[in-house]
Amino acid sequence: MAIEEPAYTVTEKAEPFELRAYAPKIVAETFVGGSMDKASGAGFRLIADYIFGNNSLQEGGNAEISMTAPVTMQPTSGKISMTAPVTMEQSGGKWRVHFVMPSKYTLATLPKPNNSAVTIRQIPSVNYAVIRFSGFAGESKVAAKTADLLKWLEGKGIKPLGSPELARYNAPWTLPFLRRNEVMVRY
Repeated sequence: MAIEEPAYTVTEKAEPFELRAYAPKIVAETFVGGSMDKASGAGFRLIADYIFGNNSLQEGGNAEISMTAPVTMQPTSGKISMTAPVTMEQSGGKWRVHFVMPSKYTLATLPKPNNSAVTIRQIPSVNYAVIRFSGFAGESKVAAKTADLLKWLEGKGIKPLGSPELARYNAPWTLPFLRRNEVMVRY
């Protein structure tokens, strides 16, 4: 069974980099503190609780929502060190962790979260520059891939908008060489 991913069009490709135009999407998100690894786990659990049924339908009851990929996280402080290595560790802020909701939902039809730490919002069409990589997505590897992506964008004369985001597509038990990870930045 395939897991749904957000709709996008590749506008330029130069392995391992891509420029993408994403369609509008709805996300369930939460904000958590701590290190990248701790925030990732805590955020995942909060949103997983929502999609596995801790929600309310307009007509009563609750619903399980299909899992989608990727699970994305981004520092909310907006402060990304541009020294070597570039890191995604925030300072004083929190991490935004979100799941994209299945495309069959609208804001009106999506169940409402019962936990106030989980919010729903619509993201309009947006362009992202992306670098894809496999293996574990630890802080040092993410920092190196972020630096590679920002250097590639600089060489193209493209200015990033906002903080880089880490997107993970696979379950934690997936073998490292089969994992798909991406660092994404709006432009």
